[in-house]
Amino acid sequence: MPIVRPKKKEKTKIKFRSTERFLRPDARFNNMVCTKVINLIMWDGKKSVAETIFNDAMDIIAKKVPETEPLDVLLTALNNVKPLVEVRSRRVGGATYQVPIEVNRKRAQTLAIRTIVGVARGKSGKPMSHRLAEELISASRREGASVTWRENTHKMAEANKLFAHYAW
Repeated sequence: MPIVRPKKKEKTKIKFRSTERFLRPDARFNNMVCTKVINLIMWDGKKSVAETIFNDAMDIIAKKVPETEPLDVLLTALNNVKPLVEVRSRRVGGATYQVPIEVNRKRAQTLAIRTIVGVARGKSGKPMSHRLAEELISASRREGASVTWRENTHKMAEANKLFAHYAW
């Protein structure tokens, strides 16, 4: 009697949509930047948890900084953290050089959001919404770890401007 083996399941291809093209503004502030922040906070596809964290952080900002709107604090913080230049590794001959390159607008915004969320995640002891609110408030005042990251990025680019001619 021949051995009957089950057929292998065919892998179904999942089609991913471009997030930029199908991105919708968030429900509370009707702003695309808020949606991007929520998407970068999100882990394991749990968007409702990320939205709760973001909205709680905005409520905390509204309480701590009553003279300005929370959305203005967010946008100011992002503008204070956006890098103008970054360094990229380029291999020329046998050596690797850190070449300073200008950052385009979309990448600068993404780097700023990623840095603020990453710094907030790196802290411990408080809920994520409190950590995010504190980092946004400190970044809007041009202080905190995320602004320090931007300054360090600019310092590295300044130190390596000698290799700018390798930017091709």
